[in-house]
Amino acid sequence: MTDDGRLPWLDERGLERVLCVAAHPDDLEYGTAAAVSRWVAAGIEVTYLLVTSGEAGIGGMSPADVGPLREQEERDGAREVGVDVVEFLAGYGDGTVEAGLALRRDLARVIRRHRPQLVTSLTHRERFVGGGTNQADHRVVGLACVDAAADAGNRWIFPELIDEGHEPWSGVGAVALSASPEPTHAVDVTGHLDAAVRSLEAHRAYLEGLGDAAPDPEVMLGMMLEGGGGPEGVDHALTFEVFDR
Repeated sequence: MTDDGRLPWLDERGLERVLCVAAHPDDLEYGTAAAVSRWVAAGIEVTYLLVTSGEAGIGGMSPADVGPLREQEERDGAREVGVDVVEFLAGYGDGTVEAGLALRRDLARVIRRHRPQLVTSLTHRERFVGGGTNQADHRVVGLACVDAAADAGNRWIFPELIDEGHEPWSGVGAVALSASPEPTHAVDVTGHLDAAVRSLEAHRAYLEGLGDAAPDPEVMLGMMLEGGGGPEGVDHALTFEVFDR
């Protein structure tokens, strides 16, 4: 924290590539998409990676139908903030993502392939900022990103990745986890609220499936980003807990 009580800004100097990892379609749209819009506007290449297809996310619809639907909604939402590359891992079930070497290996493979300087995900903490209980998949994926960023740079961890043609990449300078109750940095996303709202609105079927529990994207994101921006002296900001590499 700075001398005036504000969080320092996330260091974006030299940032060329960002990999945004989430457990489910729509996770990145709850705030991170505003930062993505900022980065894309600055000429930074951003890639999305989803660990699952979110197939267990709509009650009353079968996972076989929901998975492809939510994958397309994620592509539509990503497009609203300028992201063209949206990838999905295979073999991980919505709600049942397990921590372990398989997930770390799969994430390290993608990191080596895309060679980002920054990796983002959701918090691995048991609670979100504001006190809400975090979901199991989010916790597993967030912590796995912290570990996989290190794995990606060590040729003796998962040497089979080298056999696949994925040379080590130690260029990840930080892993930034959003919605953390212990934020360490902020990103000024003033001017990017509208794009973030459109990105979340693209998840129409998912939001409709929530029924009365569905948030109003404009109201919810406005409150969230205004809450982050106030202490920083800007209109809108997103906070992250940053783990330096």
